Amino acid sequence: MTFERHLDKAEELYKVLLEQPSSESDKATYYNNLGSIKADQGDYEQAIKYYEQALEIFEKILLANHSSLATSYSNIGSVYDNMGEYSKALSYYEKALGIKENSLPANHPSLAVSYNNIGYHYYNMKEYSKAVSYFERALRIWQSTLPPNHPQIKNVEERIQITKESIQIVKEEL
Repeated sequence: MTFERHLDKAEELYKVLLEQPSSESDKATYYNNLGSIKADQGDYEQAIKYYEQALEIFEKILLANHSSLATSYSNIGSVYDNMGEYSKALSYYEKALGIKENSLPANHPSLAVSYNNIGYHYYNMKEYSKAVSYFERALRIWQSTLPPNHPQIKNVEERIQITKESIQIVKEEL
């Protein structure tokens, strides 16, 4: 069975489960999973619809700083990222970050992921100084939570170097 066929089967299953969910939380989870399936299939418009349905339910049943809300915002941001709509993606990543900053310890790895994602978007938007700031925040967390030779540390160090080189190139062009 191919990956696409597995996705189709999973989609069928979640749609059946949606007909009689045992709770609103389960219903939101099913919508979230359907969003992931549609994103994997490249049907980004439908993925956003499913993710937004999940988010709407989570906003009604969860506290404002619940991690599932952050996950929903990140999922929507990721789809907009795949669509090349970077400013929309950034908006959702920032919402996710706000929740994480208010609910997680300052050196939590999930914060590093958010900082890294936001840094990446500022880089794509050619706002290099902001990008460096976010990449450096991610690096500080990863340096305090990962082994020194972890590839994620090397990746973000390289990203910082490339971004600083981009800043220098822009300065030279002025």
